[in-house]
Parts: sequence; C-alpha cells; structure tokens
Amino acid sequence: MPSPSAEWVRVWYDFHTAFSLAVDSIRAHKLRSFLTLLGVIIGVASVILVGAAISGLGVYAEQSTAKAFGSDSFLIAQVVGGRITRKEFFQKLRYNRQIRAQDARYLQSVNGGAILYTPYQQHQADVKREGAICEDASILGVSADMVQIRDIVVVDGRFFTEQEERSRTPVAVIGQDIKDILFPGVGSPVGLKFKIEGIDFTVVGVEEKLGSAFGRSLDRSAYIPYPMYERLWGTGASIAVFARARADSGLSLDRAVDQTRGALRVRFHTRLGAPDNFDTLTPDAIRGFIDSVLSMIAAVVVPVTCISLVVGGIVIMNIMLVSVTERTREIGVRKSLGARRSDVLMQVLIEAVIMACLGGAIGVGLGAALTQLLSRIFDISLTVTVPYVLLALVVSSVVGIASGWYPAARAARLDPVVALRAE
Repeated sequence: MPSPSAEWVRVWYDFHTAFSLAVDSIRAHKLRSFLTLLGVIIGVASVILVGAAISGLGVYAEQSTAKAFGSDSFLIAQVVGGRITRKEFFQKLRYNRQIRAQDARYLQSVNGGAILYTPYQQHQADVKREGAICEDASILGVSADMVQIRDIVVVDGRFFTEQEERSRTPVAVIGQDIKDILFPGVGSPVGLKFKIEGIDFTVVGVEEKLGSAFGRSLDRSAYIPYPMYERLWGTGASIAVFARARADSGLSLDRAVDQTRGALRVRFHTRLGAPDNFDTLTPDAIRGFIDSVLSMIAAVVVPVTCISLVVGGIVIMNIMLVSVTERTREIGVRKSLGARRSDVLMQVLIEAVIMACLGGAIGVGLGAALTQLLSRIFDISLTVTVPYVLLALVVSSVVGIASGWYPAARAARLDPVVALRAE
C-alpha cells in the first residue's frame, strides 16, 4: 500500500502534467483562446464597472446629502418625504400637526441650552441687480444659528448675526451662482445690494461652492433672516425646523432627537403610547434610504450583467467541445498508453478553468483601468470595490468549471479503439 506522501506526489504529478498539457494547448491556439476569453473578459469588466458605478452613486448621494442636509443635524416637519406611499403621505398630512415658527421658538426656550434650532422655509424667486437676473433662486429663511447647524462655510464675508435677525435687517448670504450672475467681474460682492421681491438686500457673505445635488444646483441660493422671509411671503404653510446638539452639550444625535421629540409631544398634547404627530428626519434615515435604493439597483443590474459571463461560459463550452473533437485521436493514443479517465478529465477541465480564470483576471484589470479612465474624464467618483471583484472572479471560476465539465466528461468516456480510428 503506497504511503500518504507517495500518494500526494502522484496526485501532484498528475495535476502538474494535466496543467502543462492544458497550457500547451492554449498556447498552440492563441487566436482561438483569445476569442474564447473575450466573452469572460467583457463580462467580468462589466461587473467591475457596474459595481464601481453603484459605489460611486452611493458616494455621490452621501456627499449630496451632507451638502444639502448636514452630517449631524436633523429635521422636524409636518411630513418628511421618503419611503412612504401616496396614501401614507396624505394620512400623515391629516394626522400630523403643522409646525409653526412659534413651535421653533418653544423648542429653543425648552432645549436651547443644549440644542440649536432654526426655522426653515424656502421660496423660489428671481433676484435682480442692475438689469442682471438670476432666475429661480432658492431664498431660504433661517435663523443666525443655521451657520452652525448645517456647517455652512462662508468664504467671503460672514453669516448674518442674531441682532440682524431680530431687527429684520435685509441682509443675505448668497451662493456662488448668484454671485457670478449678479456681480460679474466684481472681486467681492460684500456690501453691495441686490433685490428680492423689489426690496434691497445687502450681501454680507458668500457661501463656498457646493456644486449640485440630485440634479439641482446648491449654489443658486440665498440665506436671509427668517423675520425678513416672513415679511416677504408671510408665515404661509407649515415650516420645517433644523436642529443640532450644541458642541459643548455632550448630547449625541439620538439623544438630541429624543429630547426634541419629547418637547414637541408635550406641546402638541400627544397621548401616551400614540405615535408622534410630526415627522423627524435624521442622516441615518437618509443613509438607510439611499442604501436600500442602491441595493435594489444592484439586485436588478448585477444579475443582468452576470448574464454576459454565462454567455462567455457557453462560448468556452463550445470551443472545448470542438477541441475535444479535434484531439480525439490524441486522446485515444493517450488512453491506449495507459492514461486513465481521470487524467483526460482533469486535462480538459483544467484547460477550461484556466481560460475562465485568465479571462476573469484580465477582465478585472480592464474594468479597473476603465473605472480610473472614466473617473478622470467625467470627474466622478468611481471606486473598484472588493465585493464586486470577488463576485466577478468567483462567477468566472464557476462558469469555467461548469462549462468545462461536460466536454471533459465526454472526452474521458471516449473508447480508445474508436478514438484511434478518428481522422
């Protein structure tokens, strides 16, 4: 009985021999092998690109949310859009209480020592200056604390003060688009005036360039004191309230949300055990919504992309069947000289797996190169992610084994006498 070490040596020798024969066969038919690999290469590269695009979309959504919402702030409103149906929206609209400016002042009086609050309303209006018009600008009525709540960066000038807010001073902090349209060629617009609804506003600051979020420019906006907003458009419908725990309060985001909810439940006389009659939106909820959307996209797009790998596997199977047919006499000679069925099976199977894995490796490299190229050309954030690389390599390997098994089994079953008669 052979020793275990001798058995391992024999297995290694058989594998090495089969591997060498498979490599020699691939080298002998370079063009055919390349065309066989092409399907797998394209399939794997497609999976890598789709994974990079989904990852980039997630990064873009996170960045856009941080710009438009803030990283540690939260929002209180009558109804917050998101993952709710039309029916749920109208149910909330009937059940939830409207949020008013006095509710924001109440929260400030109760929790103001630990939490910053600001009313928030938005109106689309044209802003003008000496014949120049910036159409459809977003006029945001907020308090002076908004600069801390949303981490607003003012690159020129300053944000308006509490005194200017209380005295209804017509001042504004404008975005880069408004600056470029209304003050072209002006180094600094601070101290200059422009009109909103016929009223002169003095520019006190310019916000840093934010770019766009979800297809809309964030730089076509102007922050004005909330009392001035009320003067222009009245209190109108329900407002929103932005909030954030003060840096020195020691409160976490969740505790700040809980304190705010508790105060509003008391103010709105919400029954014990009843759900909140207002809506709350946190960064975690937004991130969860984004992740669920991306997961749904991945669940649909990735399997469709993997179909190309299946097509590549079918190509490998067809080529291997042709290869087995061409080498029928060679297989007959090998079997007549003592080659076992397992030897023939291993050689053909290894050849198919080598082509699939080689195609997968080239596909990963091609996908990574295209990802970097597209990132630079279009200035977008595309990142090759490890899970999609592993998915592509695993699927290509499985495709290689599955597509090579039938031709290998067919070759192993050939009768040596019949095989030797083949032309």
